[in-house]
Amino acid sequence: MAKIAIIEDDLAISQMYRVKFEGEGYTVDTAENGILGLKLVEDMKPDIVLLDLMMPEMDGEEMLKKLRDTDWGKDIKVIILTNVGESEAPPSIKELGVEAFILKANMTPRQVAELVKEHL
Repeated sequence: MAKIAIIEDDLAISQMYRVKFEGEGYTVDTAENGILGLKLVEDMKPDIVLLDLMMPEMDGEEMLKKLRDTDWGKDIKVIILTNVGESEAPPSIKELGVEAFILKANMTPRQVAELVKEHL
């Protein structure tokens, strides 16, 4: 089954998605900031990453830039999962290649899981 990395600083949200995806048979791991997220993605080599933009220590934009600068991370699928509206997000996010941009408040975990399945 596919591997999913969730990079999210809100523990309740990351655990909610972990439970949802593990319940569907996926292997899931989480990190609470971009620094730990980069290490997790390098070690785990997930099939897809759910990435928050607003995080402490290293935000999602910086993590995505660093991820795309690596041989092992340049082609990993990334879905932005954030409370920042797409129009308010840094323009570089789209240029760095993301599968989708999800506003957390607008989708249920079931809807997010369906979107992830579409991109796997």
